[in-house]
Amino acid sequence: MKTILVDAVDGIIIKENDDFIVFQDMYNILESFPNEKIILTGANDEQYKLFNLDKAPYKIFSLQHNPEKTDPKYFETMLSQYNLKQEDVVYFEHNPEAVQSAESVGIKSYYYDHEKKDLKSLEKFLKDNA
Repeated sequence: MKTILVDAVDGIIIKENDDFIVFQDMYNILESFPNEKIILTGANDEQYKLFNLDKAPYKIFSLQHNPEKTDPKYFETMLSQYNLKQEDVVYFEHNPEAVQSAESVGIKSYYYDHEKKDLKSLEKFLKDNA
């Protein structure tokens, strides 16, 4: 069973009115999988508070923009910190450059269009790959 790497802002955390909240529909899908989940972000301490990441439902990994998720070193560091291999994880992300970065280190990744919120396709990706 693979660990599901979850995009933070514009993924599991969405902006509603002037607040950032857990995207309940996505959370419900993720909870249908028994897999471990880790939320990936680049948020620094100030953004952590702004995006209400303290209310996130899973553990958080951040390198505080050093480097960004668009740099493969971000994913190499995350894998090392959690003692995971590329084949142990799947990832979904709203930023195409971060998807390419993850794929460049061998992580099976899915581009999640946060504007379309196509949760059926996301769920299919997870069923097929997690």
